[in-house]
Amino acid sequence: MSIWSRITAAVSSLAKGESLSSVFARLRTPPEHSVGFTIAVIALGAKMAKADGLVTRDEVTAFKEVFQIARADEAGAARVFNLARQDVTGFEDYAQRVCAMFGAGHEALADLLEGLFHIAMADGSYHPRENEFLMQVADIFGLSEQEFRQIRSRFVPDADPDPRAVLGLPPDASMEEARAAYRRLVRESHPDRLVARGVPEEAVKLAEKRMVAINRAWDEIEKAQG
Repeated sequence: MSIWSRITAAVSSLAKGESLSSVFARLRTPPEHSVGFTIAVIALGAKMAKADGLVTRDEVTAFKEVFQIARADEAGAARVFNLARQDVTGFEDYAQRVCAMFGAGHEALADLLEGLFHIAMADGSYHPRENEFLMQVADIFGLSEQEFRQIRSRFVPDADPDPRAVLGLPPDASMEEARAAYRRLVRESHPDRLVARGVPEEAVKLAEKRMVAINRAWDEIEKAQG
């Protein structure tokens, strides 16, 4: 059974009038974490799309860039997106339930936040309300301010971002610390590691953008070092 079939089954099990956020309580076991991860990205992405007051075609298309969605499965993904948009439950409840599913500070929650950043930047702009939304989600997930800034630096095109920040390091970090951080991030970004911690195989493309940013940051640090 494909992950999209499992998602359809999970959503279909909701009682009439029951919030979509209730589905996460039923996906507590590791084998179902990939289903919960996928629903979470789509559902929180739908909530975030409303944060700047506009749902654009680019933001909807971004889901197809994060996940490999076959044409036959598009209707199922769209159903989750629309359920979340129409649900009166706040995004905070969604984030809290997702956090309870994985555990505060879990690596998969950082992966999930990356997926949301990918969607936020799909239209080429980063709205202040999107930033506020993502900061609140990161806080609920138990991610540190440094972790949030690290992920943000990979997506938001601020002027001349510090390459050490991309690696999650302070500006005064040594070359040795930068090298160790770079090697650790490369290991953690391997597709097998992502799948092992609950990221579905259909979303391992998330690691590609991360590795581009990580490699670019390391190259800049090496060049600066001479």
